[in-house]
Amino acid sequence: MTQAFDPDNVARPVFAVDERYDALDEPWRAYRRARLIHVSAGVLTVRTETGRWVVPPGHALWLMANVQHYLSAAEPVRFHSLYADADTAPLPSQSVALALDRLAEALLSAAAELPLDKPFDPPAERLLQVLLDRLSGLPTVPLALHWPRDPRIQRIADALNANPAEPAVLDDLAQAAGVTARTAARLFVKETGQTFGQWRQQLRLLVALERLGAGASVTHVALEVGYNDVSSFIAVFRDAFGDTPARYFR
Repeated sequence: MTQAFDPDNVARPVFAVDERYDALDEPWRAYRRARLIHVSAGVLTVRTETGRWVVPPGHALWLMANVQHYLSAAEPVRFHSLYADADTAPLPSQSVALALDRLAEALLSAAAELPLDKPFDPPAERLLQVLLDRLSGLPTVPLALHWPRDPRIQRIADALNANPAEPAVLDDLAQAAGVTARTAARLFVKETGQTFGQWRQQLRLLVALERLGAGASVTHVALEVGYNDVSSFIAVFRDAFGDTPARYFR
């Protein structure tokens, strides 16, 4: 599948495609159907107007219909994209990340092999329906980082994004952004749903996913995102994602 492919031109309510790229810098797009992006190799970063998602292998992101999004990958990446009309299944009411099981992955892979230039036969239609049913029951995972809209808080977020290892406390960062620490703390919760500390930790974890997916060592990544103690980084990573970094990317 090439970046010139336009799924909006496909006259089907549900279909899937297999996509592979040596690197990816897909421009901002929005599609008339909901889109599920399941990564099977590499790590994909997805940006929307409200935040950023980092999707590692074995995971997927449901994007709502008509949501502007931008895809990028610095290293080779392979993923399946499933497009679905709103009336085909009980789709999520908001964009969410999912952990796919082996059955869902196998169904999605089979769906991506169905030809788009001929009508789907009854077995193909049943395959797609079973896939949608399976996806509806999968657990969500915390792979999102919601971005603040207030310009003052954005300055803090941008500074930390540029240097995830930045050790400065909120008082110092807020002063540099021209806002009081108390106001900054309140706005982080209001605009991202997380405290400042939670938001910074989530940023570090998502950057770590990107770096680990690109092949960097656990020790190097831990230092790059602000952990002087590798054991502490591994513990935080395990608490967030359910496994150690080394096992997560096996």
